[in-house]
Amino acid sequence: MDHSGLSRLDRRIADCRACPRLVDWREEVARTKRAAFADWTYWGRPVPGFGPPDARLLIIGLAPAAHGGNRTGRMFTGDRSGDVLYRALYDVGLASQPGSTHAGDGLELYGVRVTSPVHCAPPANKPTPGERDACRPWLVRELRLLRPTVRAALVLGAFGWQAALPAFAEAGWTVPRPRPAFAHGAHTALDAADGPGLHLFGCFHVSQRNTFTGRLTPEMLREVLRTAATAAGLGTAERE
Repeated sequence: MDHSGLSRLDRRIADCRACPRLVDWREEVARTKRAAFADWTYWGRPVPGFGPPDARLLIIGLAPAAHGGNRTGRMFTGDRSGDVLYRALYDVGLASQPGSTHAGDGLELYGVRVTSPVHCAPPANKPTPGERDACRPWLVRELRLLRPTVRAALVLGAFGWQAALPAFAEAGWTVPRPRPAFAHGAHTALDAADGPGLHLFGCFHVSQRNTFTGRLTPEMLREVLRTAATAAGLGTAERE
């Protein structure tokens, strides 16, 4: 199987300048930096997806934080949301290490790819509807490239859910009408006319607000990851 298409897509995403507000913001943050990261050279560009090109499970969630992914160049790397996500992936045997600090730190994901409905860090972590829609073609292309292997998707947060449903439809899966509502633990099956279907799961976002307040606990996240991985045909393993 030729996986070069996904690498080319990642490079094209990293060069995107479609949304002036997001371009200005990500580049201003990269120049001014945060004092704790004054010695870093920030990525300051759209953050492409991360994970193997033959992934069976896709995780979709708003991720490129101003001083996280916008600094490190890797999805969910360098901030507390990523600490929670990658720890949970490691705990269930889907990641090689329990955390990620930068793009060259050796982290590998096993059968899992992580992506975002908006690839640039937005001011106040709030993309506009227009910015979300402008970024959707990238997600559609990513989904089409992953269709030969992907069997399940786990969507983090209501924003990601609303952004992803039309992308799934454009990429060839049939989204039920009325559209399924977002909820933690939500599950729906998406059929496809010309290939395998997809199991779609919802999960509260791994934001600091959710994890600090206990709305999303580590065990809740591990449970939904195990369920989605099983639906994708991936084995999981509990670590001590």
